[in-house]
Amino acid sequence: MGEVEVHALRDVNLDIYEGEFVVLLGPSGSGKSTLLNILGGLDAPTGGQARWRDHDLVGADDAELTRYRREHVGFVFQFYNLIPSLTVLENVALVNEIADKPLDPREALALVGLDQRLDHFPSQLSGGEQQRVAVARAIVKSPDVLLCDEPTGALDFDTGKVVLAAIARVNEQLGTTTIIITHNAAIAGMADRVLRLGGGRIVGEERNARRLSPDEVRW
Repeated sequence: MGEVEVHALRDVNLDIYEGEFVVLLGPSGSGKSTLLNILGGLDAPTGGQARWRDHDLVGADDAELTRYRREHVGFVFQFYNLIPSLTVLENVALVNEIADKPLDPREALALVGLDQRLDHFPSQLSGGEQQRVAVARAIVKSPDVLLCDEPTGALDFDTGKVVLAAIARVNEQLGTTTIIITHNAAIAGMADRVLRLGGGRIVGEERNARRLSPDEVRW
């Protein structure tokens, strides 16, 4: 930033495994979003290595990163970014046009419990329902990796649990590698593995002996 150099991440050494459910915990400014953006090919690190299978995310050009995101990664953000003039079904079906091995949009919406709201517009849905549409849109292209940035941050407790249940169902039924970043420590109980970030570093790592169901999560 001008003459000021900001180190978002330092000395991060991390392996993530196929089918794993990982929660990244940390306060604002700890580097969570930067790490997620590097994993998703949205940001490029200024040093080190970042690889997904045979994809080099550091040496890749814009076209290669676009292909990586299109073919392998689904994103869910805190704000839903739905197209207001399209129905629920149309918002999800839009992604099929760029996917090589898409699910049926109706199947994706059924997976998040919205198969009865196909013809509704975003303005006719609650915040939690809109977020579940965003999850369905992310998974309809059958991504290998689902990256979720504070997916319950704008939601109340009960609605947030419904969204978490939809994300957990995707991980369990489709085997999608799932990474959630959050400042909400209660969500950590749902993960296979919890990584704690602080000051741009991984300051703690733990594995859960048993994953909690969304119904068991309290905050």
